[in-house]
Amino acid sequence: MARMPKGYVGTQHETIGSDIISVLKVCTMPNQVLGADLAERLRKVEADKWYPIQLLLQAMDVLAERVGHAGLIQMGRALFRLSHEERVKQVARSAGDIIFSLDDMYHHANRGENIGGWKVLAFTPGSAKMEKTTPHHCWMEEGILAEALRAVDVAAFVNQTECFRKGAGACVFTITSLIQDQRWMGGRAPV
Repeated sequence: MARMPKGYVGTQHETIGSDIISVLKVCTMPNQVLGADLAERLRKVEADKWYPIQLLLQAMDVLAERVGHAGLIQMGRALFRLSHEERVKQVARSAGDIIFSLDDMYHHANRGENIGGWKVLAFTPGSAKMEKTTPHHCWMEEGILAEALRAVDVAAFVNQTECFRKGAGACVFTITSLIQDQRWMGGRAPV
């Protein structure tokens, strides 16, 4: 994919193997969906080793084309469970904890220079707005957000309002929930 979000250069961008392995978790027939060559390369990935981001981006593009929205959301959910859930459950207690730590989660599983990230644009009871400048497929990120919020028992709706793949400078997500108390705010003041 040639188009990248604003500010993304991706110098020596690598991702942790568990993120890549999440692709195989959503493919019941990886050889047929991904192609034999790509599926075999993914099977050789080790969860705790670092790999060039291009391997994950290629797999996401193939999933987007052949499986679509639902498959990428499930990949994001699997990625969160494999790479982040255990660590997040030890420290996160509210939606606010998830929303304000999303950039740290991203940088925990991705390394390099100018690799983008997440920025909180607004945060009020039951509502948040975030900007994403990572190269990851948006639908996959939607799955990560939904699963991360589920990990703190907060039901929320994640909606993408702008997308760098459709010409915007960055992706913008709105997150809304009927929950507006401490389970959402986590002691934080509105932004």
